[in-house]
Amino acid sequence: MTGAERFRALHHDRAPGDPLVLPGPWDAASARVFAAAGFPALATPSAGVAASLGYEDGATPADEMFAAVARIVRAVDVPVSADVEDGYGLAPKELVERLLEAGAVGCNLEDSTDGVLKDPREHAEWLAEVRAAAGDRLFVNARVDTFVRGVDDPEAAVERAARYVAAGADCVYPIFAPAGVLPLLRAGIPGPLNVHARPGEGPSPAELGGLGATRVTFGPGLQRHAERAVREIAARLAE
Repeated sequence: MTGAERFRALHHDRAPGDPLVLPGPWDAASARVFAAAGFPALATPSAGVAASLGYEDGATPADEMFAAVARIVRAVDVPVSADVEDGYGLAPKELVERLLEAGAVGCNLEDSTDGVLKDPREHAEWLAEVRAAAGDRLFVNARVDTFVRGVDDPEAAVERAARYVAAGADCVYPIFAPAGVLPLLRAGIPGPLNVHARPGEGPSPAELGGLGATRVTFGPGLQRHAERAVREIAARLAE
C-alpha cells in the first residue's frame, strides 16, 4: 500500500466521536515528536511552517515551502500531507510534481487568494485538473474559505464543497466553521469533513467528531503554543 493509500484509508470507516487527528508539524523536530507520540499521519500548516522560516503567513516562497515539506517528510515514517496554500500560481501538473518530489501524500488547497474568494466554478475546474494530474497519488483536501472571509451562511460552504467533491476532492475543509453548524455541514457535504480545532480551547477533537468531523487539524496552533512556551522560558532566563 502506498503512502497516499494509507493516508486515504485513515479517513474512512471512522466511528462517530473518533476523528482522524492530524497534528501540524512546522519542522523536522516537531514532526519527530508527533510521530513518536503515535499519530498515524501528519499535516503541515503553511502558517506554522512560514513562522519557522521567518516569513509572515502567506509570504513563504514556493521553493522554500516545498523544501520544508521535504525535510519534514524525510524525518518521519508516517504519511505527511502538505498545506500549499492556493498552489502558488503553479499549473496543476507542476504543482502535483512538486508535491510528489517533496514526498507528500496529500495537500491542502485554498479557494481564496489575497483575501478574496475564488469563483467556485473556476476553482472546481482547477481542482479537477489537479486530480487528473495526481490520479490516486495524492489526497486532495479542498479548503472552503467562506467562514474565514466573512460569509457566514453555511449553505454557501455546502455549495462550494459539493462542487469540489464532484471535481475529485477527497475531503473538504470549511475552515473556522462554528461548531454549531457542523451537523448541517455534515448533512450537506458528501465524503470526509476536515474541522479546525484550537489546542486547549473549545470542543475537543472527540466532541468535534461527534458533531460530524472526519478529521481534525490545528492550523498553526501547535506551533504558536510552542513559541509561547519558548518565550516564557526566554523571559525567565532573562530575569
